[in-house]
Amino acid sequence: MDIKATEKVLKLRDYSVSGETFELYLDTELELLKTNPQPQGEDLNRYYESEDYISHTDSKRNWFEKAYQIVKGITIQSKVKLIEGFSLNGKTILDIGCGTGDFLVGAKKVGWKTLGLEPNYKACEIAKSKGVSIVENLELIDSNSVDLITMWHVLEHIPDLNSQIIAIKRVLKKDGILLIAVPNYKSYDAKYYKSFWAAYDVPRHLWHFSQTSIKLLFEKYQFSLDNKYPMWFDSFYVSLLSEKYKNGKSNVLKAFWIGLKSNMKARKTTEFSSIIYKLRKN
Repeated sequence: MDIKATEKVLKLRDYSVSGETFELYLDTELELLKTNPQPQGEDLNRYYESEDYISHTDSKRNWFEKAYQIVKGITIQSKVKLIEGFSLNGKTILDIGCGTGDFLVGAKKVGWKTLGLEPNYKACEIAKSKGVSIVENLELIDSNSVDLITMWHVLEHIPDLNSQIIAIKRVLKKDGILLIAVPNYKSYDAKYYKSFWAAYDVPRHLWHFSQTSIKLLFEKYQFSLDNKYPMWFDSFYVSLLSEKYKNGKSNVLKAFWIGLKSNMKARKTTEFSSIIYKLRKN
């Protein structure tokens, strides 16, 4: 599949690591935004080399990180509850981009056979220390062997979308479920903060999705969209970071208001800050 992102729509900075400038280009057919330029290989890895990239740690150095870990615990419980409601023939789950492994630990407690994939060495070692089974790549997994694949804020980091989706389709059983959570650039908080919107997170986020782009992208690979679920906390977290990028400080009250307003508007528009998509392999 050829992604034709030709229309430049936004210029923005990497606020968390390098300070470098990037641009977003739009594929008008897919409603998909592409980061330009897209770093590759080892060059891409250096943009993750920051102690502030807390999704790869269990750090609690300050109030922000402590709050992040508390909210992470709450969201993990809700994710486990969500997958428990699915009707599947088996209970084998693969979490791509499993980070420090907490979601898989939670899933294992309720009877899932778990497997994780995590390219970051530090996060991978933390996950292993919690008893999570790790696989190095999808090629090592048998075809049609997994009932459920989850990608929690991972798809936007994948350099080659086509190859990734093909590999996912191979290992997933027929009628198996793929759960994808990604930021939504059509949300109110995205429109409010514009180039300061923290969920653009260039260049670590190589792609930026709308609801239309997820539906169209996966239809091309014979996945059907079964359902969508909002991620209520994301608008607050993203707004807090966005305030810091825009004004140089974390305005908690302003961020809370923008996050709340985004969720309130999304109850009518369905354009939540981040959305979980439930896709089924046909």
